[in-house]
Amino acid sequence: MINHIGILTSGGDAPGMNTALYAVVKTAQQFNIKVTGIRKGFEGLINNDLISLDLETLQSTMHLGGTILKTARCEAFKTEQGRQSAINTINNNEIDALIIIGGDGSFKGAMWLMQLCDIQCIGIPGTIDNDLAGTDFTLGFDTAVNTSMQCIDKIRDTAESHNRVFVIEVMGRDSGYIAAYSGLTSGADSILIPESKNDILRLLAKIKSYHSEHAFIVVVAEGDETGTEIVCNKIKAVNPLIDVRLTKLGHLQRGGNPTANDRMLAIGLGSLSVHALVENKTGVMAGIINNKYCLTKFESIFKKHEITEEVKELLSMFSS
Repeated sequence: MINHIGILTSGGDAPGMNTALYAVVKTAQQFNIKVTGIRKGFEGLINNDLISLDLETLQSTMHLGGTILKTARCEAFKTEQGRQSAINTINNNEIDALIIIGGDGSFKGAMWLMQLCDIQCIGIPGTIDNDLAGTDFTLGFDTAVNTSMQCIDKIRDTAESHNRVFVIEVMGRDSGYIAAYSGLTSGADSILIPESKNDILRLLAKIKSYHSEHAFIVVVAEGDETGTEIVCNKIKAVNPLIDVRLTKLGHLQRGGNPTANDRMLAIGLGSLSVHALVENKTGVMAGIINNKYCLTKFESIFKKHEITEEVKELLSMFSS
């Protein structure tokens, strides 16, 4: 019997986390299950930093970006003493199960807990990078892509006015999904992602003879091995006459109200997580594959979520 669920947001924030909190509490209410919020991720679990969650308050904040529970990366949880303090919080508050919203590091923390104490754990993928296997899309990805696309559109306006080449860095440490989606949807001339080793060569060949009356937009994922500063230098080396400018969108991509797609995803995954716990499931992440909600074991989500072949073909066609 699940009588008490603890829920936390961990790692980097992502739009849709607050919507997922609302969905979890709303669904748990149908089963008369108490849900308690844990502040600042695993740090709150160590420090017994718990708060009650009011459904009406959550309903009025579900449209907000960020996370009302706060989030943090917790080095103390990697120590034996830190994990024991977390277990004490679980036992002292009679928490039967945890729902953890975050990325791969957060789910590794859940696996540690399951090995050390008798608790059910369900994960909800909350990361704008869309870099987790076991789901086609993660919470915050769609919002981050829309934010990036809008920024690139605005940069194009000024780039067109001056016939400039703009190199725009978007997030994506290990995954090129944000770069691919925002670059394609904003008509970028070149898109550089970590998954491709030849895109820089195609860019340089393309820009060598660039003398257009139009802007030239290059979108680069931050995890691309080349690096945006080096990209700018290489562009200037092959075509010294052009005016190159660099813009890094940075944490701008993490903020903002979640899109309708991210809110629907959060509602679906939040509800699925509670139902999974009621059905006595544990050690799995809720996700969506081919438009169907699903559960994937934690052990299987850590392999890289690769760019699909269909997207790679579009990149080859539209940015070469």
